[in-house]
Amino acid sequence: MDFEPSDEPVALKILIAGGFGVGKTTLVGAISEIRPLRTEEVLSDRGIGIDDTDGVEGKTTTTVAMDFGRITIREGLVVYLFGTPGQERFWFMWDELSYGALGAVVLADTRRLTDCFPSIDYFEQRGTPFIVAVNCFDDADHYDVEEVRSALDLDPDVPVLMCDVRRRSSAKTVLVTLVEHSLRVLTASQA
Repeated sequence: MDFEPSDEPVALKILIAGGFGVGKTTLVGAISEIRPLRTEEVLSDRGIGIDDTDGVEGKTTTTVAMDFGRITIREGLVVYLFGTPGQERFWFMWDELSYGALGAVVLADTRRLTDCFPSIDYFEQRGTPFIVAVNCFDDADHYDVEEVRSALDLDPDVPVLMCDVRRRSSAKTVLVTLVEHSLRVLTASQA
């Protein structure tokens, strides 16, 4: 595939998905060059019985629409990050958010690993390239990549990596891994 430089700006769109409390907002905030747009609301009594806070009892807010961040790679090349809402009641927004996305990061938490299945299913069904990034929380059990891959029943070509989304360098590694994977998938589909 030949790439000709152009005066037209290029914007890449990346989704950050996963279950409730997995670190999507934190990842966008750690890597964005701008102050991220956040649509967080305080958890209220209305969420009791709806929002499962087991394993994330200290969480006090939730994303109700999206998180948005930006990274300028160079003049004319910008990456836009869209963090999806994690709770099922907000999934109706995913179709709009995912339109035109280069790929997606599915964040996983080993304390609540099954919470990332809906995200994986969503991207598999739509043929959207994705990777799985395990956010290694301090109080979570640690597993190796192959144990996570097996537990999530992932295809062998889906990258899985461990990360700490609080650290900019770790968030950068996650995004670079996604872009490289997405380019491989798109190049293979055009061959």
